[in-house]
This record gives sequence, C-alpha cells and structure tokens, in this order.
Amino acid sequence: MTNRILDSYHRQIDYMRISVTDRCDLRCMYCSSGNFENISHDEILRYEEIERVVKAAAGLGVKSIRITGGEPLVRPHVSALIGMLCLIPGIEDISLTTNATQLARYAAELKASGLKRVNISLDTFKPQQFARICGRDSLSRVLSGIKAAKDYGFEPVKINTVIMRGINDDEILDFALKSVNDGWHVRYIEEMPLTGQENASMMVSIEEVRKTIEDSLGALEPCWPSEGYGPAKYYRVPGSFGSIGFIGPVTHCFCDTCNRFRLTADGKLRPCLLRDDEIDLRTALRSGASTAELEALILSAAQLKKERHELGEKVGVPERKMRQIGG
Repeated sequence: MTNRILDSYHRQIDYMRISVTDRCDLRCMYCSSGNFENISHDEILRYEEIERVVKAAAGLGVKSIRITGGEPLVRPHVSALIGMLCLIPGIEDISLTTNATQLARYAAELKASGLKRVNISLDTFKPQQFARICGRDSLSRVLSGIKAAKDYGFEPVKINTVIMRGINDDEILDFALKSVNDGWHVRYIEEMPLTGQENASMMVSIEEVRKTIEDSLGALEPCWPSEGYGPAKYYRVPGSFGSIGFIGPVTHCFCDTCNRFRLTADGKLRPCLLRDDEIDLRTALRSGASTAELEALILSAAQLKKERHELGEKVGVPERKMRQIGG
C-alpha cells in the first residue's frame, strides 16, 4: 500500500479535518440557518472508531489533524480523543477549531492532552451584534476563551472572521488593529453562499477587506504563514507582531493546492467541502473492516476529488449544513 495519497490531479492529501459532533451551542447565521435534525448518538463515530480511521490515514501519509464540529467542545472528553491521536505514528500536528464558548473551561486539559493550536471563530466585538450573528449572547465567554488559549500557551491562536456586508463590515479595522496592538493572528474569510441566493450578496471580497485595511494602516507586507496547513495568504502591518490572513474561497479559489479530506461526525469521508460526494467509513468500521480495507476506502475517496469547486460561478447549496459537514 502506498504511503502517499494522490488524487486524480496529482495533489497530495496529508491533512484531515475531523468533525466529532454536529451539535453546537451557537446558531450562527451562515452555519445553522433553517431546520435540521441532529444526528443520533448511535450514528456518531466513537472515539475508538475515529482513532482507527486516523491510524489508516496516517499510514497513507496524513500527518495533520484538525478537530472540528459543530462545536467540538460540546462533546464530552474531546481531550481524551486528542490524547489518543497524539500517540499515532506519523501524526505531527493536531489542532482544534472552536467558537471558544467552552474554551476557558477546557483549555488546561486540552493543552495537557497534546493539543498544539486553536482556531477561534469571532465575527464581532459588539455584544448585540454577536447575538444577532450567533444567536446567543456569549461574546464575553468567547473573549475569555481567547484569553485562556493565550494563557495556556497555544501558539498560534488564529481568529477566523467572516466579513458580511451590512452586518460586521464596519469592524474590519477593529480586527486588523488587534494584530497590531495585541499580536492577534486574524484571518478574514469570504462568506460562502451556502444557504442559497439570499446570502450571496452578503459576501465582502478579500480585495475589499484588504483595501479597507491598507487605506487606514498603510501597505501590508507579506509574511511567512503561522504554523498550519490552511489556504490563507499572510501579511502584517509593518512592525506588528501579529498577522493578517486572507482566505477567499469565492474570489480566489485555492482548489489547485487543496490537501484535505473531511470526516463527518457520522463517519462519511468527504473529498470536498462544497460537493456532496462521500465515502461511508462508518459501515466499514462497524462491519469489522481491516486497516487495509480502510486504507482502500480512503484512497477511493481521493479519486472522487474534483479539479475545483464551482462556488464562483454559481451558488452552491450542499445537501448538508456546514455544521453537519465539519467545515
């Protein structure tokens, strides 16, 4: 069996995002719109099953794991899973994406388990606006979580910010100044129209965001990316310790360098966030599949990977909501 995963376009896949739950304690407008039923607990992969998938993937050359949800910290004992995955030969990096509402509570045990890095979603510094965007009045808990991440030495702490026209585009500079004054690593992400045409007009392009920053703070200088495997292009305000990243899935398709799989909480391996192709690993796991059989399924998923998504040409609406995919 090969120790590299190559798709049909010769892209090497060495990164897997793993959703541990479709549940979340927030209801963000770009992630949880509409109604859907949560996956039953019996359908969710057990930690031992996730461990088996990662062992098979690591044998094929996957070396970086990101734990996601939903909100991963609403599932009990996530630190135990991280500790299990840290012991797998070949896994070099484990990180977590979180909304940070629970992070102050769990930061110490996550650090002790071997977690290296966290990405935190935050779209506004205004309490009322936070409640509008996220459906909960939880801004103070998120800010406490960010502080805890820094206090416990997670490095880097990346702040993911989705800029939406007419909602939080007046705070672009506020986030940029956090990179200057507090050393934050801020990443601006284009809003993807995943809920249909009604939110397509909300998207603010990364060119607009960058112009807003440079008009006030001067030309940004390129910088080496912080540790990680993502698609962001990084810059900094000259003299600052933080960084500013731009992720443009709509206007700057980065499919040609895509190196990732996504494992959903119910055990489906997705080659692309924006397409509904999936390989069912849960059935194989619960039917007693060998490691070699799991590896074969993982390799077959790579062959489903398309050359690119079509988000820039048409509004894409995956069958699953973002929080069900683990985006």
